[in-house]
Amino acid sequence: MFLAVIGILAVSAEFQQANAKAVAPVVPDTEEVNPFDAPQESQPMHQAIKKIFIEGGATFMSLILVCLVFGLAIVIERILTLSLAQQNSKKLAAKVEEKLKAGDIDGALDVCRDTRGPVASIYYQGLLRVKEGQDIENIEKSVVSYGSVQMGQLESGMSWIALFIGIAPMLGFMGTVLGLIQAFDAIEVAGDISPALVAGGMKVALITTVGGLVVAIILQIFYNYLVSKIDGVVVDMENASIDLVDLLVKYRK
Repeated sequence: MFLAVIGILAVSAEFQQANAKAVAPVVPDTEEVNPFDAPQESQPMHQAIKKIFIEGGATFMSLILVCLVFGLAIVIERILTLSLAQQNSKKLAAKVEEKLKAGDIDGALDVCRDTRGPVASIYYQGLLRVKEGQDIENIEKSVVSYGSVQMGQLESGMSWIALFIGIAPMLGFMGTVLGLIQAFDAIEVAGDISPALVAGGMKVALITTVGGLVVAIILQIFYNYLVSKIDGVVVDMENASIDLVDLLVKYRK
């Protein structure tokens, strides 16, 4: 999806550039041109990015781009999953309590089954143990254990994002080292130190470093955002577990 969006933007930019050239007014030959004026060239953003990408070296820049694409794919999947996991636990507890007051355990199970999210799953597991006739202590242990399982599912994929955050700058630094090696090789072959010889290798070094750091910064921002959302869901799960145990104690009385 990410690559498709980039392709659409690139094609649209090329189309706009072609139309701009087609409708551009023709400058008369008699117009005087000042040789000291700086050339005015408007380069599209995607062309500038593509030029920097090529100058940075296809090998390491491609690896850094892969880290960005896969990292963003996992981020999007986690955002969607956590958004669906956030439900109104108070409303669910009220519906379950209404069913328990009427002695309808099957109805309470149906309410939990029809509600998505980890809180509803925890309620379902606890009510299922009630239907089986287990005591409150075993029900509480089961709820806590299943809450740990749900927490592990919420954190699924976060380790991969952290891996890409660590790998991207390392790839950039490796490109930096290789760029410096190329610069020193050019100096050794030429037998002379000149800016023209060193510029190529130094440029590759700087571009790969910047690319790796930019990818790491982008993924780090999303990582912290996901961690905050997971913490919110976990707190909601813990409160729901306490409310469920209180409801079951009240129901059994």
